[in-house]
Amino acid sequence: MAIFQYNALTSAGRLMKGSIEAGSPQDAKDLLTQMGLNVNSVEKGELERPKTAIGRGEFLLFNQQLASITRAGIPLERGLRELAQDISSRSMRKLIEEIAADLEAGVSIEEAFGKREKHFPQLYGRILKAGVETGRLSEMLTSLNRHLELAGHTRRIIFEAMSYPAVIFVLASIIITLVLRFIIPQFKTVLEEMIGGELNPVTSGVFALARNIIPFWIGVAILVGAIFLIFALLSSSTSGRRYREGFLLAIPVIGRLYHHSVLSRMAQAMAILVSAGCDMAECLRLGAVATGSEKLVYDTERLAERIEQGTNVLEAGQEAWMLPRLFLYSVQLGIQRNELQDNLHSLGEMYANQARAGQSRLQAVLLPVMLVVVGGFLGTAILAMFLPMIQVVTSLSAAS
Repeated sequence: MAIFQYNALTSAGRLMKGSIEAGSPQDAKDLLTQMGLNVNSVEKGELERPKTAIGRGEFLLFNQQLASITRAGIPLERGLRELAQDISSRSMRKLIEEIAADLEAGVSIEEAFGKREKHFPQLYGRILKAGVETGRLSEMLTSLNRHLELAGHTRRIIFEAMSYPAVIFVLASIIITLVLRFIIPQFKTVLEEMIGGELNPVTSGVFALARNIIPFWIGVAILVGAIFLIFALLSSSTSGRRYREGFLLAIPVIGRLYHHSVLSRMAQAMAILVSAGCDMAECLRLGAVATGSEKLVYDTERLAERIEQGTNVLEAGQEAWMLPRLFLYSVQLGIQRNELQDNLHSLGEMYANQARAGQSRLQAVLLPVMLVVVGGFLGTAILAMFLPMIQVVTSLSAAS
């Protein structure tokens, strides 16, 4: 397969340029003709190197602008074309123009964004598809913006809480490494001769660390690199992302905060879908997709299948670990009382408030924990340096 650059006209007479993958120039022309394009020229192009995902801030701005465009009633293809003209980033402008060209050629919105999954978050194309099919795209995008802002605020809290202790830890590690590497080993023979026996376990451990300080840091670097590599490999598959998400959920405070954030997003998305007339099974499926949570998508798929078989929400959700009983009970009660949309809005607000409270707890806990870790590391090193002196003084006192 090769990449071909093409120049063609749409059925509306609009000039369109882009690239397509095909086995030969004729295959490329045939594919373009099937897409409803009148081909002017096809030339072999160079395979572009894959680009990395767009930045979070850039994506959030794009999503906000897209929500404004759809709220104004502008057709998505035209809106993307207009949006591309206002973006300063050349790579982002080209990306949006390519998506608009695909949509104009009849490619579905899910496929157009799915082809560029390296640039956009997981399931983003399916979120847009759900919004288009229900006629609530603007509301879905606005809800997604709130979710992204909440997640971004959580990341800022973690970064701010860890940055100060991390700087202290790095500086302390450099100083202690230099001390262990060049100063501490010179005292071992002197201290052993003065004491006339073995050193205490803490000091002996420090001397052992001093002998192996370089291999120690190499081992730490390999361990950190291995962790990043494992997480990258997990991100490449659906089951891997579910496993990674399960690990995140198991972290105290952070896992609970993430869970509440996801539930808030799902409840808000389901409320929009209910107002659009979706049935319960479809609301659950699309609401889970809107969260971007693979574990929630997996749970709700089984839940939706049981509901389609005639089981009520509360009974069908017995094995849905990601959905609390309160969530399921509130949904079931809303169905029975014909107040489902109001109940979902209330659930969304409740979990959003719990997520904000979790952010406050995280901010209050994370900094002290990091300082305690750093203080404990420094305290152990200082204690190890002073213990031999205390041991020498004790030995001299006993001798006298």
